[in-house]
This record gives sequence, structure tokens and C-alpha cells, in this order.
Amino acid sequence: DRKAVKATAEATFLVRDLVNIPANDLGPEELANASKKVAKAFNKASVKIILGDQLIKQNYPAIHEVGKGSPREPRLIDIRWGNEKHPQITLIGKGVIFDTGGLDIKPGSAMGLMKKDMGGAAHVLGLAQMIMSENLPVRLRVLIPAVENAVDGNSFRPGDVIKTRKGLSVEIGNTDAEGRLVLADAIAEACSEKPDLIIDFATLTGAARVALGPDLPAMFSNNDKVAEALMKSGEKVQDPLWRLPLWQPYNSMIDSKIADVNNAGVGGHAGAITAALFLERFVDKDVPWVHIDTFAWNPGSKPGRPEGGEALGMRASYDMIREKYGKAPTTQTKTKTKKQGRKP
Repeated sequence: DRKAVKATAEATFLVRDLVNIPANDLGPEELANASKKVAKAFNKASVKIILGDQLIKQNYPAIHEVGKGSPREPRLIDIRWGNEKHPQITLIGKGVIFDTGGLDIKPGSAMGLMKKDMGGAAHVLGLAQMIMSENLPVRLRVLIPAVENAVDGNSFRPGDVIKTRKGLSVEIGNTDAEGRLVLADAIAEACSEKPDLIIDFATLTGAARVALGPDLPAMFSNNDKVAEALMKSGEKVQDPLWRLPLWQPYNSMIDSKIADVNNAGVGGHAGAITAALFLERFVDKDVPWVHIDTFAWNPGSKPGRPEGGEALGMRASYDMIREKYGKAPTTQTKTKTKKQGRKP
């Protein structure tokens, strides 16, 4: 219907506009303000911001580590909306507003598009806007770790061992593998509420682009039914994704001799998979989880798809959520949810 088409278009424009803004005009604070603007448009949506050193005090150490090298303070954006009796959907978006690579600095040729490294955050804001505008019967939470990975005397270093919210220690094999660090703290927080579904979006690896190109996001999931439903929705709305495996033997590539895990795989093989395996270590086994490694960018103009920022995987995710959770839960569903220990 016209309302749904309008909601989709507005969410797509939101993603494109946010991704296209130069990093000098869109820092962590401006990304937080954009999040507040999205929430403010809908009744009963609340926003909480955990800023700077408060991240340490409130136990988000990995987010703070990545962002502490920039004068623009790191923060965690936390949006909540919806009826507490409805199924909980938690969306997590990587909000690295610019990625120099940190002390493992990127070459100039690889840094040119790094204003789009907050593309995951843009996607979850667009998806949240679609969910709220269509008033889907879900309890929505959006978590966006917003940081700048900058080079400074205070930047975290290769070889450092850092703490995470989950309690796992991480050896820093490469400071340019920073997105998975900020996502790790957000995923651990999301799992504390045992949501019905977690979806994270991130411009996470160049390896996913090498494997699948710019148009086809890599998708990973710990739940076959959710993954199949998402693939089906992608085909239906012409927003395709391609599932890659959480190939467990590759966990050996991110082993560490001095910490629980290394943030960068050795050998350079299977980079998208090892990144997803790293994230999986922070996901509770009983929580359905999807990780979407998206490019968030059109390298050239096509009809309806101008060069620049792009929403890839957002419409598929919305369709899957609408199909799965689009009807108000029955009394039986509510009772079952309560018995499982989730909030009624």
C-alpha cells in the first residue's frame, strides 16, 4: 500500500543521506542526534546515551577502547519502543563514523570511503523507522556504538589485551578490526534481555566484498529457520543476501595464547567468516542472531540507485520481521514467553 511504500522510501533515503555525510559533519554526537530525531518522530520511543568515560563505569570497555583515541567522545546509543508484551527485536548497528584503521593505519586508497563505516548504524535506524512507522507489534530496541577509530597517543595498540562487557578478554591482533570490538559489547548487552531476535548490521569486512561484490551482503546466522526466512524475504522484495557459514573449525584462526580470543584472524583467509565467528562468541546460544556484513554503498549509478550510500539488506530484514512478528501475539504465546524467563 502507499503508506508502506512511503515508509520504505523514507527509510532508504535516511540510510543514503546518513552514509553520504562527510565525517567532519557526522561524528558520534551528530549520529546520536540523528538517532534522537528518528525516535522523536514516534510516540513512546525513548533514547538513552552513555557517553565517554561513563562507558567504562557502566561496563562497555571495548566501545571505549576503540573510541578513546578521538577527541570526539565515543558513546552507546540505546533506543527503545513498543509494548513490553510483544516479542522483542533488538537491532545493533556498527557506528564507526570514520575508520583510519587506528595505529594499524589504512593506506590512503582504503581510507577514501571510510565515512561510510557507520553504514550499519544507518541501516538499523532505517529499519527501526520502518518498524515504528508501520506500528509492528514488536518491542524494539536499537543499540548503536558510535565511535571514531582515530590515530592518537591515546589510541589502543596492536598487542593490547582489552576487556569486554561479556567478560571475555581480547588480544588486539589488528586495530583495523575495530568494528567487531564495539559490536561485541553491544551484542553482550542485547543478549542480557534474551530477545526473540537480534540482527546486527555492519560494514565489517573487505573479505565479504571480495567474495560477493558490492551488491550482495553476506549474512550469517545461528538459526537455520531465521536464515531461511530472511533469504526468502530477500528474494521476495528484491533485496538479496547470501548466507555464508559459521564454519566452526575456523575458530582456530582467532585463537590467542594470552587472551580468550584474538580480534584478527591469522593467515588472511576467510576474513568475513572469522569476523562472524568472533561476534558469535558474544551471542548467547539460545538467542536467535543474524549478522549482516553489508557494503552500504553503490560504487556506480544505476536506475533508482545513485552512486553513494545505499541500504542493502534492510528491506529484506523488515519483510522477514513483518512476516514473522506482524501479528499481535496470542495469549498462548505470551504465556510461553513468560515461562522462558523473558520479560512479559
